[in-house]
Amino acid sequence: MLTFFIGSYTEYPIPGFGGIGHGIYTVQLNTQTGELKVLSSEPARNPSYLALSPDQEHLYCNTELDGKDSPHVRAYKVRKDFSLEFLNEQPIAGGYPCHLVAHQNSILVACYATGNVFQYPLDASGKLLPKAKQYDHKGSSVNKVRQEAAHAHQVSVHPNGKDVYVCDLGIDRVKAYQFKDGDLVPNPANDCKIPKGNGPRHMVFDRKGDFAYVISELTSTVSVLQRNEGVFEVIKTYPTLPKDYTGVPSASAIRIHPNEKFLYVANRKLEGLTIFRIKENSLELIGYQNTNGDELREFNITPDGQWLIACHQNSHDTVVYRIEEDGSLKEQYRTKEILSPVCVVF
Repeated sequence: MLTFFIGSYTEYPIPGFGGIGHGIYTVQLNTQTGELKVLSSEPARNPSYLALSPDQEHLYCNTELDGKDSPHVRAYKVRKDFSLEFLNEQPIAGGYPCHLVAHQNSILVACYATGNVFQYPLDASGKLLPKAKQYDHKGSSVNKVRQEAAHAHQVSVHPNGKDVYVCDLGIDRVKAYQFKDGDLVPNPANDCKIPKGNGPRHMVFDRKGDFAYVISELTSTVSVLQRNEGVFEVIKTYPTLPKDYTGVPSASAIRIHPNEKFLYVANRKLEGLTIFRIKENSLELIGYQNTNGDELREFNITPDGQWLIACHQNSHDTVVYRIEEDGSLKEQYRTKEILSPVCVVF
């Protein structure tokens, strides 16, 4: 058995966007059959993204709300039965916080609406301290509807543990930061430009950190980035949608398989996963897996590389796939018990 957590939308901050979930779900995966069992749920307002501490004794979430609705970052203790004990919370001086990560006794948060990044220090008990550092992104890009301002979308920590990158959809850049004496500080000399109009959303790294892969929401393309003297540069960009697709691009998530042989990308509207084989500094398309749901928001791969779990925000489908040796996916289980699921963390 593998016990993990799923975040959900619990309310609609704007019409048509949100959900009816119960908060943070504690879920158990039967690693023989692929079946899921909900063990408990912890109430929170739109806990759309979750982060576990490195020792997995604490869990953190953002409450994805407009700035006027007082978004927070929240800290929990993970009990022995994997239920959650609320510790404390701190206000976020931004709008629609959409991603966070735990690193170096800190929680790093990205806010989409206001285009800023926050660092919250932690005390010895795992609680959040109020002395947050704030960095504001500035600028815009060519898509006048979606890129009228900066929109920080994800915080990624490089495998070296020192460099941090923030995908900003609004300015077509991956902004670079680094840790110095425990503090997050900007490192603009290492910013990475993404092709204009793409809208970078999420990125992942290979184990050595020599390559990164960025999924762009507005074009549903994935860019391969190579690191040279500490700076990432785009070396090639690939489409992730089928050639006959005529809908609006809306890429949502990207994951690299633990064996580093395969890369998976999620697309809403298409409601499918695109599978690539990683070949040195390039990608080879393997195929597509239709997920048969509505609003394929997120997915994740179990640490052993055996299972992929995909979440549909609007249809409430949580789907478990067995990952075959060739990287293809075989559906093993599907449930609607978890309402408005949007994040999976192990």
